[in-house]
Amino acid sequence: MKLDNKKIFETLNPNKVWVPVIIGLGIVFLMFYLDPSVNAKTLRGVFDASFVAILIAILVILFRDLGYIYRIRAITDKELTWKRAIYVIILWEFASAVTPSVVGGTAVAIFILNKEGIKLGKAIAYVMVTAILDNLFFVIGAPIILFFAQGNIFPASRVMEMKLGRSLEILFWTSYGLYAVYSIVMAAALFYRPRVFKWVLLKIYSIKWLLKWKRSANEYGNQIIDASKELKGKNWKYWLPIIAVTIFIWSSRYLMLNALVAAYETLSISEHVIVFARQVIMWIVMMISPTPGSSGTAEFFFAQFFTEFLSGYTFVTSILWRMLSYYPYLILGAIFLPRWIKYVYFKKREL
Repeated sequence: MKLDNKKIFETLNPNKVWVPVIIGLGIVFLMFYLDPSVNAKTLRGVFDASFVAILIAILVILFRDLGYIYRIRAITDKELTWKRAIYVIILWEFASAVTPSVVGGTAVAIFILNKEGIKLGKAIAYVMVTAILDNLFFVIGAPIILFFAQGNIFPASRVMEMKLGRSLEILFWTSYGLYAVYSIVMAAALFYRPRVFKWVLLKIYSIKWLLKWKRSANEYGNQIIDASKELKGKNWKYWLPIIAVTIFIWSSRYLMLNALVAAYETLSISEHVIVFARQVIMWIVMMISPTPGSSGTAEFFFAQFFTEFLSGYTFVTSILWRMLSYYPYLILGAIFLPRWIKYVYFKKREL
């Protein structure tokens, strides 16, 4: 794989922090202006939150990040120190925060691991493993949690009915099917028959109108083969902790919002399950957002999905949610990136 340093540093640009911030704040101010129920009294409602619940939300998100750090060390067979793993995760999250969710930070993650001294083949393998495990959590976990939600997964929102009708359900199940197929195909390619995958890929790109991409397809097939070799022979002692921490990471991601909602309103167990399940649906919506880090999209859809649980506290909870789950990574990325560049290019060992 040829990493385009110029394009990657265009992504890892601290100045890009302002783009999602402006978009997000713009949507928040627009919602504030257009919604007559949102006023100064609504904003003061932030102080009505349960301190214990807010503390739990903060702890959950911190544990999620610790899970990410532990997982990248485990996947790399501890080639990264704890300190280097922290840098990798912060910059990976920063890249995801400043790029559209549909694009993601895969190439940047490979670049970061490679610059940390991990061979390119291994870096590709490790990033692919994280992507497959994350997708499989959604593919396997979504039907389970949606079953327990007992059909109350799609919000009854007048705005969404006017704009989307039943297309949200169609979008979700279509996206779910695509994620399932992609995850199964890539898992089979990486762990079972990488050469068969390459052969099929080359056959597809031998079609006349796809021929110009055949060289890239061949290169990608070779990357899959190399990545597969790096993972060959790993036993259950390697995979079990990684799978377990992946479940922990995604559960923590969602439970943080459950804690925030509980900070303002008392929820039953079934309502907690519904809040958790709706985040699975909203994740799909955010994944296809064209804005950096789903900025703006997340704030808008939050109100449509969770207003029935929060009523007058919806606005302030959406702001707290993004303040905990999104904006810290923009700030940390902008702080850590210059130091990381000095380290990997000039070997400043004081980091």
